[in-house]
Amino acid sequence: MEGKKQLYDRNAVGERIRACREERGLSRRKMSEQIGKAEKYYADIERGYCGMSLETMIEIAGYLGTTLDYLIFGKYDRQDLPEDSRSILFCLGKCDEKKREKAMELLRVYLSE
Repeated sequence: MEGKKQLYDRNAVGERIRACREERGLSRRKMSEQIGKAEKYYADIERGYCGMSLETMIEIAGYLGTTLDYLIFGKYDRQDLPEDSRSILFCLGKCDEKKREKAMELLRVYLSE
């Protein structure tokens, strides 16, 4: 089955990452620290000079509270998360693993009542 081939546009992805980062008031330095990458490498991602691994893209999307669909294709579909859910993901993305697990535990307890 042949379909339209979708291309990965590094420049467009970088622009969307930069826009999300700026919307959240984060510096490039802070983003690079959060994803554990060199600041120059992160800046090159935003400029579209280089690609990134899937793991790096997942880390960026999680920290920014967005989806891979948005980063790669520039669109959300109807089933994507509302703004308040993205805010929760953004907050969780800033936590270390231990805090994230504790937050999830508290959320489960709260929602089960």
